[in-house]
Amino acid sequence: MRVLIQLRPAPDVVASVIDPGVRSTVADVVTELPGVLLDQGFTPVPVPRPVSADGAPLSLNQRVQFSLAPEDASVLVRGEIPDTELSTRSVLLSSSVREVTGLFADPAIERHVTCGGDGPVGDWEAVRRLLHVHDLWAAGYDGEGVSIAVVDTGINADHVAARIGHDVAVDEARSWSPPGLAKTPGRHPVGHGSMCAFDALIAAPKATLLDIPVLLTRESTIAGLLSDAIAAYAHLNGVIQAMPDDSRSLVVTNSWGLFSPDTDFPPGHPGNYSDNPAHPFNVIVGSLEGAGADILFSAGNCGRECPDRRCGYSDRSIVGANSHPRVLSVGGVDTRGERVGYSSQGPGRLSERKPDLCAYTHFAGSEATGAADTGTSAACPVAAGVVAAVRTQRTAGELSPSQLRTLLHRTADDRSTVGFDHDYGYGVIDPPAVVAALARQNRTRAA
Repeated sequence: MRVLIQLRPAPDVVASVIDPGVRSTVADVVTELPGVLLDQGFTPVPVPRPVSADGAPLSLNQRVQFSLAPEDASVLVRGEIPDTELSTRSVLLSSSVREVTGLFADPAIERHVTCGGDGPVGDWEAVRRLLHVHDLWAAGYDGEGVSIAVVDTGINADHVAARIGHDVAVDEARSWSPPGLAKTPGRHPVGHGSMCAFDALIAAPKATLLDIPVLLTRESTIAGLLSDAIAAYAHLNGVIQAMPDDSRSLVVTNSWGLFSPDTDFPPGHPGNYSDNPAHPFNVIVGSLEGAGADILFSAGNCGRECPDRRCGYSDRSIVGANSHPRVLSVGGVDTRGERVGYSSQGPGRLSERKPDLCAYTHFAGSEATGAADTGTSAACPVAAGVVAAVRTQRTAGELSPSQLRTLLHRTADDRSTVGFDHDYGYGVIDPPAVVAALARQNRTRAA
């Protein structure tokens, strides 16, 4: 079984891992661990320590601070342990090496494609009309100066530009690649990541893309490991920390997740990912949001009417970071406003009120993966584009990610029962209502 090992070595070792100018290796952190085959090719990742204001146990629903000071932070390495006697081995591991503070699952993560063979409902121009993008752009909400990190299979910028009809900006310096993969931002094969990039630019055509291909590993071209996502998020934390406090604008779109519990520890196990707020990835997601990033995850394609064949959870299929209370979990509707049958329903595992809202999917658009841009994989970047458009005029310093999520909840077009429900969340994302609410805020400030 693949695992992540959390260690707290000496502060000077932690400081070297945190320092972006130092290339740390596993051997710099730990020489060996009993019962663990360490992955020497994985670059150790620093994990901030969450600290609540009142000293209460970690809960993702409370507002916490995150410390990367060497005396507070921990370090993650990855490896493999035999599948048998997992609980016993984790106890032995924790007791035999005093620096070890935790052993966690490193499950396989996969893109959220759709099930079924239904043709597209409408096209991307219809999505633009439904989002009223020309009104957005006329009001100055076009994504200029905003970065969208596409955490997926990689982007082919030439294909996206040809389909969308204008140049596509990819920031090569701030993009990232997993170990063992050549860093070629914007020049990956056409596929799922290109679809996500295209869909994000529907509402925010002037945004700059960061290419973060976590789903390109040595094992598969459509799957990755959660440890790669952890490393990518550590990189993105450095990206946003380098932005001035008063002008932070980073949107992170994630159209992937965990389909099956087979590669995870069971719920209740301290190393579990799906239900565990203390898993390092769930912690680092919270820390990136706390630094000012808007993070969006697809809700998944395990809806009761048409679940993906890979869905392995009998209930509560929005798991792990896809259900994090500090991200926007996005379900899918077609261009008629109807929830698509594969869009996962809540409640979520880390937060019951999931999905947050729905956005458009199952339309003809990028031609990167087939006839339609489908799944909550497409809905997530569509919503991310709207968020990036808003960030053109309102940075995280003016409107925090939490405040923006609340605004999106309040202004969503309610399609079901009054208020929140587990099919649509708070409703379908409604850019004109968001802009109107921001205009009212501006008038209030000026008064």
